[in-house]
Amino acid sequence: MAERGRPRAFDRAAVLRGAMETFWEFGYEGTKLTDLTAAMGINSASLYNTFGSKEQLFREAVALYDSTAGSATGRALREEPTARAAVEAMLRGNVDTFADARTPSGCMIVLSAANCSHQNREVAEHLAGWRRRAVAELEARLERAVREGELSPDTDVGSVAAFYATILHGLSIEARDGVPLERLRSTVDHAVALWDSLVRTAAAPQP
Repeated sequence: MAERGRPRAFDRAAVLRGAMETFWEFGYEGTKLTDLTAAMGINSASLYNTFGSKEQLFREAVALYDSTAGSATGRALREEPTARAAVEAMLRGNVDTFADARTPSGCMIVLSAANCSHQNREVAEHLAGWRRRAVAELEARLERAVREGELSPDTDVGSVAAFYATILHGLSIEARDGVPLERLRSTVDHAVALWDSLVRTAAAPQP
């Protein structure tokens, strides 16, 4: 049986990326429908027919960001052999993304709903949920380091995770403010240098 209806005349993945970069640049409330349709290259009817609403489009755009431009954190936590290396790779990888001139500055998940009105509180909470999950993933990586003997069992993994997450979020804001990449990298250098004073390294086994 022939498929009914007119097929989409656009690449859904491509138009979603256009929406992602627009929300990333202007924030959820600062992004107008005309901004979205211009960036996506589709009309408003196609936008609503495909994505349902501005909020649903935003949620899909956030998920796309997390899996593409915003993937440095997850990749570092999965791939680096030690917790220290994972934290350093997380900070350095994100800073490079935050300051990349080819994309909007800073982190979409930190910045795009930082100042939402009450009527859009669900959007702000949605992003807060993404941030909480990232901190939980970092804490889980530190707990793994404790189990594997890299860190001492009395390491306060919750506090360490919160500290480095706060550094990461601050770097995002500084990047949006135009702080040069060299200065951001210097901040990362200092944050990494604090590692030994924040964690308790497991004692080496006796011979």
